[in-house]
Amino acid sequence: MIQILAGAKLFDGNTFHKGKALVLRGGRIAEIVGDDALPEGRIDMLDGILAPGLIDLQVNGGGGVMLDGGATAETLRILCATQERLGVLHVLPTLITATPEATRRVIDLAAKTAAIPGFLGLHLEGPHLDPRRKGAHDPALIRPMTDADLALYLGAARALPTLMITLSPSAATPDQIRALAAAGVTVSLGHSDCTMAEARAAFAAGAACVTHLFNAMSPLGHREPGLPGAALTSDVPTGVIADGIHVAPEMLRIALAAKPRGLFLVSDAMAVAGTNLASFTLNGRQILRRNGSLTLQDGTLAGADLTLPQAIRSLVALGVSAQRALAMATAAPAAALHRADLGRLAPDLPADLVLFGHDLNPTAIWRAGVRQDLPSRL
Repeated sequence: MIQILAGAKLFDGNTFHKGKALVLRGGRIAEIVGDDALPEGRIDMLDGILAPGLIDLQVNGGGGVMLDGGATAETLRILCATQERLGVLHVLPTLITATPEATRRVIDLAAKTAAIPGFLGLHLEGPHLDPRRKGAHDPALIRPMTDADLALYLGAARALPTLMITLSPSAATPDQIRALAAAGVTVSLGHSDCTMAEARAAFAAGAACVTHLFNAMSPLGHREPGLPGAALTSDVPTGVIADGIHVAPEMLRIALAAKPRGLFLVSDAMAVAGTNLASFTLNGRQILRRNGSLTLQDGTLAGADLTLPQAIRSLVALGVSAQRALAMATAAPAAALHRADLGRLAPDLPADLVLFGHDLNPTAIWRAGVRQDLPSRL
């Protein structure tokens, strides 16, 4: 059956198109046609902006659950389903610094549950970080990468559709980074006090991403630009948390001006995402939800109380065009994973879509062409 989605302004991942309609067949995009040349089929008239399903490459939890050593298949289903209700159709569940045993259990779990709708693979944020930039990670669990760790990750790269690993150059050798990259792992630099030269050396070895720009990393100094300087002066894809708390609006403007391509949005969402929870527990420590942020008792930021649609609206409120803000949650993260099948509207791609109202609140999604209406406010 042919289904025609007409009336909305189309965003194809990079550009807006007016007067166009999306033709779906068999759960995929068949073609994009003019509103004045609609083929025979069921016509659904829409209002707002129709875009590719959003992509989040850093999701620690949601729906009241966290990805940790005790996670089950149900944990991953809840996490992905919660993000789906927020307009995010493709998710990279993220395990923060954990024991070797917990890391192995989560890798095994992810390899067995790859068929969950929206599941992209796994993001291991740690444990190979710089303790000087630990953030909310447990310093007792941070450690350099061993040969056994490397062997585990190389096996995981074969078993998972996608594997991203956030590490510090101080905790992994260039040879280890090179081996991971050669195996298809997306090596991302983060939680690091490295210099710009050290970051560039890691890029040369195969690191191909940067995790949450400015947060838990060396500062952007005028003599030593550190990891932020390396990220902003390269074409390496770089994630950023745009909640107005993790990064000051002025620094966001600097980053957006310095790096016109390659920045992508992440939520760094935790267990409270999609819920009314006031707190939760992370590695035995209470995380408090207050004033739009998540913190340890001492005030250290611990993830973000953020959704990708909120991040998009936050950028637009700063004066960023809706086109660029939407691209940072669709085509840009897809490019970071080299996934040409995601983050775009084009013939033959899956009909995984999100409909935004004119206020950039998502109102409906389509998974493989099947519509689901969303709560009125996210």
